[in-house]
Amino acid sequence: MAYIYYLTHIHLGYDALEQLPSECTRAGITRPLVVTDKGVAAAGLAQRAVDALGQGALPVFDDTPSNPTEAMVRAAAARYREAGCDGLVAVGGGSSIDLAKGVAIAATHPGPLATYATIEGGSNRITSTAAPLIAVPTTAGTGSEVARGAIIILDDGRKLGFHSWHLLPKAAICDPGLTLGLPPMLTAATGMDAIAHCIETFLASAFNPPADGIALDGLERAWANIERATRDGSDRDARLNMMSASMQGAMAFQKGLGCVHSLSHPLGGVKVGGRTSLHHGTLNAVVLPAVLRFNASAESVVANRRYERMRRVMGLAPDADLADALHDMTARLGLPTGLAQMGVDPSVFDHVIEGALADHCHKTNPREASADDYRRMLHESL
Repeated sequence: MAYIYYLTHIHLGYDALEQLPSECTRAGITRPLVVTDKGVAAAGLAQRAVDALGQGALPVFDDTPSNPTEAMVRAAAARYREAGCDGLVAVGGGSSIDLAKGVAIAATHPGPLATYATIEGGSNRITSTAAPLIAVPTTAGTGSEVARGAIIILDDGRKLGFHSWHLLPKAAICDPGLTLGLPPMLTAATGMDAIAHCIETFLASAFNPPADGIALDGLERAWANIERATRDGSDRDARLNMMSASMQGAMAFQKGLGCVHSLSHPLGGVKVGGRTSLHHGTLNAVVLPAVLRFNASAESVVANRRYERMRRVMGLAPDADLADALHDMTARLGLPTGLAQMGVDPSVFDHVIEGALADHCHKTNPREASADDYRRMLHESL
């Protein structure tokens, strides 16, 4: 049986930021903690959100790392409590929005964060007491603004998912004007994240025709516009379509994801150069071709002609190799096309495979993957 939930209040367009005050009022937020990162703050985007709220100075937490951590969730939750906040406004990419979701739990629920992780059976422990959140994305990739999940690196090094409808932002303010100054490589990496989301949700075998339609349309928009947005950051039409594609990929998340994310989640926790800094969207782009080859023979993929339908919306020839097309797009965008280019060494593969098999996305891949399958995909992606 399909469970279909659509979804939250979404404002999409170049005037969307104007809706922030009314959405805070609707959500009952009178004193929000603004969660962002140093880069977004330096670009003045967080201040634009504060100015839009018209409340004067507000408490701000701008220490979000590139991969949100439990330690930073604790720090932001402490700031939330100290400032007497009653809600959250996340301004940034998926990291800031996911960190804010972690704060929504930590500031209102007892015990360590791991208690609420999906693979620890924690989803049902997240209650309606979670702090209300408004999400204002400044990248077009993760779609976290319309998703019920967050990915956070715990103190023990595991990169785990937290999922609950209580974490779904009360509103998503999707204003592509906030992405006009995004650097080319970040535009490309986050855009490939959106493409990976649309592809993986479409391939997931769950029966959810509305999600399939949304994912396919999002893929069409992203594929047609990602190079334009990367080449010319001021292309307003391309930015609008990439913002929509990002949102659409995450709207379809309820179908499930698959091996791409089963691999990119533990890979994102790998330390390269002494720190965890591997970009999630870039990792998705790198492993996606190997996963597409693996999934090509999945019964549900073949029966529903899913590869044919993706080729059609991507404007590819009927006999085109999807894996090659994705690899070539990644190369044209100037992103790494292999894990070795990102500093990943095969010595970490055992750890990554262990994480992939335990990941919440593993079971929703259209074809069941074994440890050996994951190892082959990793070596193909080197």
